[in-house]
Amino acid sequence: MAFLDIQMPVIGGFELAEKLLQLQPNAQIIFVTAYEKYAVKAFEVNALDYLLKPVGEERLAVAIRRAFEANERLTSNAGKTAMVCCLQSLRYKDQSGNMQEFAWRTYKAAELFAYLIHHRGKTVGRQELIDLLWPEYDMQRATAQLHTAVYQIRKIIELAGLDLQIKYVDRGYRLVWGSVKLDVEEWEKSLKQAPPVRPDTLESHLEIIRLNTGDYLEDHHYAWADYEQHRVRLLWLNHVREVADCYASLGKYADAEQLYRQMIVRMPDAEDGYFGLMKIYAEMNHDSEVRRLFLQINDILREELDIDPSSELNDWYLRWSADKLSVQEKRVHE
Repeated sequence: MAFLDIQMPVIGGFELAEKLLQLQPNAQIIFVTAYEKYAVKAFEVNALDYLLKPVGEERLAVAIRRAFEANERLTSNAGKTAMVCCLQSLRYKDQSGNMQEFAWRTYKAAELFAYLIHHRGKTVGRQELIDLLWPEYDMQRATAQLHTAVYQIRKIIELAGLDLQIKYVDRGYRLVWGSVKLDVEEWEKSLKQAPPVRPDTLESHLEIIRLNTGDYLEDHHYAWADYEQHRVRLLWLNHVREVADCYASLGKYADAEQLYRQMIVRMPDAEDGYFGLMKIYAEMNHDSEVRRLFLQINDILREELDIDPSSELNDWYLRWSADKLSVQEKRVHE
């Protein structure tokens, strides 16, 4: 625990605080000063508290108690790993593996936190954040809103016991990632490290599919997350299609059907799930379902994207239709 004045000879309190936190990231910094105007700057360097001179005994006791409580949380969480979750919605798993919701006071603070997670490890300029979240405010009011949101995020992180820090660097903010995990990174890592999809590896691939609980920040509808959402969604689609195709090749149509339907639900304007279902329904002689699915994806692609089905799908359907017609004509002739 370090009690620092702000105006000191040789080195100022803010600069000293930054150096202390670099040496000991878990140090508890408490500023003591006669000037209230430095309060915002104090919390920019992730101070635990800010005391105005003259400091009363009760107020000092509160600051010390907060420092001990923060230290106890760090000690109790040692060796345990929490996880921030961005798949579907922004939540977190505590050190016991229980899913928890963040208790946000404002939706702007929630979006700011999501944006810093999205750019984790990078410094995001203050002006960029203001332009994104408070473009309609004047600079003074927008800056105040930003400082308030950053302060709220720091308190939320502290209460959740997450090994994360927001640092003010080069006129911007950086989310420094500690031991906490990120669900989308863990899922993508599992995908890259997985063995090829084969009959003997299907169970491990089903577990990877279960790890992906939804689209990236799906529930929040952040426009800036669209590209990453699309990228992660395509990775998921290609993986699930490969697993479903393997089940279909083994004649396990019920398992394949379930995965193809998941693909349709999550990506209704992608033809992969429809095409997979059409193939297994063709094998099962469910002719009406094959026709229904072809017409369905045909209508969706034309109405939503103004395109036709791929030549692969279209050619397959024409061959299947021709074969069906040939069989019917043969039966009539006989």
